[in-house]
Amino acid sequence: MINGSQLRDAYISAANHIVARRQEVDALNVFPVPDGDTGTNMSMTISAAVPELKLMENPTVAEVAKTAASALLRGARGNSGVILSLLFRGFSKGLAGKKEADGADFAQALTMGVEAAYKAVMKPTEGTILTVSRMAAERARVVAKTNPDAIAVWEEIVKEAGSALEQKPEIIEIALEAIREIGCEPEISPIRGGTDGSGLTFMGLPCPNLGTGGGNYHGPYEYCVLDDLEKAVEMI
Repeated sequence: MINGSQLRDAYISAANHIVARRQEVDALNVFPVPDGDTGTNMSMTISAAVPELKLMENPTVAEVAKTAASALLRGARGNSGVILSLLFRGFSKGLAGKKEADGADFAQALTMGVEAAYKAVMKPTEGTILTVSRMAAERARVVAKTNPDAIAVWEEIVKEAGSALEQKPEIIEIALEAIREIGCEPEISPIRGGTDGSGLTFMGLPCPNLGTGGGNYHGPYEYCVLDDLEKAVEMI
């Protein structure tokens, strides 16, 4: 069983870990929006809960989960931060009223978190954090049926999440092929920002990061080339 103090420390450790490795996550983010700031947004979001968690003494798992969920919701940054906060919100509901939690409790809580995140996205796209969390939750439920030990279940959650991350999103290949079919050679490189497309992406709509025909965005000489715009339409 995992008690509240252990869960509190796990949250804080997770926050510290992603803060330390946020640049690696930034570099990974090329789908569905290559905005290059997913690690930064996630680290800022989860770190929002740390000050409040550090003040908690002898809490229950329910209290820790609720405190973290509330803080993440208030401190969510970017698409990834919003989805992360929704995962934690559902997770909190799954642990409501519990003093301690075993592996079966965590499996159920994670499942509720995944359901909350999927429901919030108009058209969920696989190959994202949604897929990683869903696969992890599915594995947790399978393991918990035969071994409800909290550590054993959590280890399997981590393994399954890692396996999911290694799977290359098929939609990237579809986009690359579409670009080649219109006579262009695709290039993928992380960029800073992506706020114009983030709201659209969160709703499951096509995002202009695939190519819009413009240049020098947000600069004094921002421009659009008609031929390039036509190519962008042809690609989509």
